[in-house]
Amino acid sequence: MDHTSRYRIKIGVVLCLFFICWCVMIHNVKWYDLSSPITAFRHQGNTVEIVDTNTTHPAATESENSTTGDDKTKVDDEIDWLKDTTQLQALEEELEPVLEKFKPKPEEKKKKHNKTTNEKGSEQMEEKRKQKSHDRRVNETTIEKVAEQLGRQRTERRRHRSTKRSCSGRYIYVHDLPARFNDDILDDCRSFNKWQNMCPSLDNNGLGPVLGNSQRVLSRSGWYSTNQFLLEVIFRNRMKQYECLTNDSSTASAIYVPYFAGLDVSRYLFDHNTSSRDAISLDLAEWLRKRPEWEINSGKNHFLVIGRITWDFRRDTDDDDAWGSKLMSLPEFKNMTILTIEKSPWHNNDFGIPYPTYFHPGNDLQIIDWQNKMKRQRRRALFSFAGAPRPGIEDSIREKIIEQCIASIPKCRLLRCSYYNLKCYQPIDVMRLFQNSVFCLQPPGDSYTRRSTFDSILAGCIPVFFTPGSAYIQYIWHLPRDFHKYSVLIDEEDVHHKNVSIEQVLSQIPAAKVAEMRDEVIRLIPQVVYADPKSKLEKFKDAFDLSVDGVLERMDHLNKSESSFDFDEKSSWKYLLFGSVGKHDWDHYFRYSRNQKVKKSETEDN
Repeated sequence: MDHTSRYRIKIGVVLCLFFICWCVMIHNVKWYDLSSPITAFRHQGNTVEIVDTNTTHPAATESENSTTGDDKTKVDDEIDWLKDTTQLQALEEELEPVLEKFKPKPEEKKKKHNKTTNEKGSEQMEEKRKQKSHDRRVNETTIEKVAEQLGRQRTERRRHRSTKRSCSGRYIYVHDLPARFNDDILDDCRSFNKWQNMCPSLDNNGLGPVLGNSQRVLSRSGWYSTNQFLLEVIFRNRMKQYECLTNDSSTASAIYVPYFAGLDVSRYLFDHNTSSRDAISLDLAEWLRKRPEWEINSGKNHFLVIGRITWDFRRDTDDDDAWGSKLMSLPEFKNMTILTIEKSPWHNNDFGIPYPTYFHPGNDLQIIDWQNKMKRQRRRALFSFAGAPRPGIEDSIREKIIEQCIASIPKCRLLRCSYYNLKCYQPIDVMRLFQNSVFCLQPPGDSYTRRSTFDSILAGCIPVFFTPGSAYIQYIWHLPRDFHKYSVLIDEEDVHHKNVSIEQVLSQIPAAKVAEMRDEVIRLIPQVVYADPKSKLEKFKDAFDLSVDGVLERMDHLNKSESSFDFDEKSSWKYLLFGSVGKHDWDHYFRYSRNQKVKKSETEDN
């Protein structure tokens, strides 16, 4: 017998057994016991039990009808609902919430009634119902529209009153300059730098290409590869979103001149021709003189933003070999307030505002998230330096700093910059270095200031300066005047001539003090970044907001006094920072013009 036959026999046996069991169950099991239970309504305390009384049962046997004491009690508790109206009324009250759900709604009753009427009457009633419903919807829609319009009008009135109050003394008028002073300059973007194409840097309203975060050094959004010389473009795009712009110059507290002076002169800095460097500046001066807005007070209420250091515009001779343009030496521009990424300590009409960083938040949450990330950041290095030596600049301390950093490894981390080390020009590499450091060294380079200062603040790294000219006298609108709260100052003379150990100075700062300084640095982050021009921050003021506030405060001061300064202009750095021009411990830092120490270099200041 093969396996198939055996399986068939087994299956047959199983089916036979199943059939026999089924027959036994049919003839012996009392199926009526498995039906719905006999139900009656019993009132026990505060509960109601519902029992089915519609089920018919066969006659019970004598033994089945016999009851125990408990069963007797249950029978006695049964209620004759036809006679006991009190119990029936109580039950109805208890079941009212339940029965309410099953009661037909008025509309349903109407529908049922309509079904019983003839077809014509049904159509008439349905038409009337639809008409009423339509009229009701029309009325509701009309009411909603009127309410919405009234609400919108009230909102606009409140906003107008609020804007009127908040914009009082804050209105800004923007000159509509001919395109040759701004947009035409952008069209010539390939001429901005002889060594690299800066045209991609104009993307995203001047913020540059979007930066990815594949290495998780940055946050998920708000980061761009921003060129340090594009502040003019960023500022103008932010100004377009300013809430207190006016078309009436007579109501304006300040007048903005959107001339891209830095990008203009960058095209000719290395040409031995002063005429080309000065041409558009002279043209603008003539254009402004002819404007009625200028005639009121000779331009004292005008301001200009320049995305390069002040020394690129203070040429004092017409020698073709002299550096820069003479824009700031022209009488028209001496009357104006000029915002630059680095100001002169010895002139009273230019003010420092932060270099653009790589971070341009689109909302408050992006700032808060980044601040929290920097608070949690582990910092394994005591201090770090990213930069290159300056052998062509007299008394530069950069070589000394590099030597000390190498000697202090691993407490110091060095990112040495050169044409062959591209990491210095990669935002992620720079930010990673600063995020892993407690202190970041910021010695002077080609001039007093560095973009790196603001990159380090952005990374929560405490900046270490070697001259007050690098930040303290520069960014008085953006950084605390109590510089000990957020930075360290080591005299450059001590490093250069006395061999003071940077590692020893920084190691002696108590841990609690370091923690306080780092918290202050992280708090400063929104004040030194420029928000995305497409967005607006609600809680924080960014570098643009503080710059505008500073300009308006200065204009108010100029309007209240015939002369803003009645002392030697060379002492303006002391007056603006300390409110006095007397002898000061920092005088030796500013005993000669830094302009004579500037090296002609178009590379990023590292």
